[in-house]
Amino acid sequence: MDFDQLITFLEVAKQGSFSRAGDKVFRSQSAVSAQIRQLEQEYGDRLLDRSGKTVKLTPAGQVFYDYAERLKQLREESLMAVADHSRTPHGTLRVGANEATCLYVLPELFAEYCRLYPPVRINIYRNFSYKIVEKLENGSIDVGILTLPIQSPSLEIQPIFRDKLMLMVSSSNPLAKHKTAAVRDIIKHPVLLPKTGHTRRLMDKLFRPYREELQVRMELPSIGMIKSFVAADLGVSLVSASFARDEVASGRAKLIDLEDAELFRELGLAYRRDRTLSCATTAFVDLLRKLGPSGKNTR
Repeated sequence: MDFDQLITFLEVAKQGSFSRAGDKVFRSQSAVSAQIRQLEQEYGDRLLDRSGKTVKLTPAGQVFYDYAERLKQLREESLMAVADHSRTPHGTLRVGANEATCLYVLPELFAEYCRLYPPVRINIYRNFSYKIVEKLENGSIDVGILTLPIQSPSLEIQPIFRDKLMLMVSSSNPLAKHKTAAVRDIIKHPVLLPKTGHTRRLMDKLFRPYREELQVRMELPSIGMIKSFVAADLGVSLVSASFARDEVASGRAKLIDLEDAELFRELGLAYRRDRTLSCATTAFVDLLRKLGPSGKNTR
């Protein structure tokens, strides 16, 4: 058995398909089938049931799956231990963050990290916070930047950044003349809502007493679309202040404080409590604590 066969077996078990697993490990379906046959010959038992439309683990395959996961983890830990022997950051740093954090909060931090540690390859997993928690818990990524609050007994979570939510309006919107805006004034204008996420939950709660009067013009899947449409005066929305710096600086939009509410988005740094961090991960965590997500020294 070699590790390529091991990884292929794990991927087939997770995907429930030889062809989808082949896409993941960059092999043809016939090559995947050959690797699984070699494994089954070595272990003297069928590991996968191919009788139905979906490939499933046999009882023997279920036993082997747990060992395969442990072997994969041991290999990764051994590679990390050898890489850290010199205590010079190199290897791969696996970071999880949502799209908005990657686009608007972390670029300067990543740039400084790459400047300091050019040998390190950065692998970014972009998804919602709950998905990042899953990846942290199963060891698929090293460190995550999450929207708080998050509950996970297996993770060490440290608050690192707090961003105020403000009303974003186009420069031509009548509200742009004001320093503050009350919710009763906001609902007189078409509102753009994010489809999901922390900000959507806060906006739902904020506008709940005004549901009958609320004019929802669009529900949009990304903060980039929301900002562009607000700047085009298609509606107003609540955004984290750091996300709209470019639009405000160019004069296309304005950020206004809420008169009757104070809302924040807080980010936290998370990693497994029970795992030794690699040298590359430790260097990233130290830099994040030093500079903060804005890329500026916070000490």
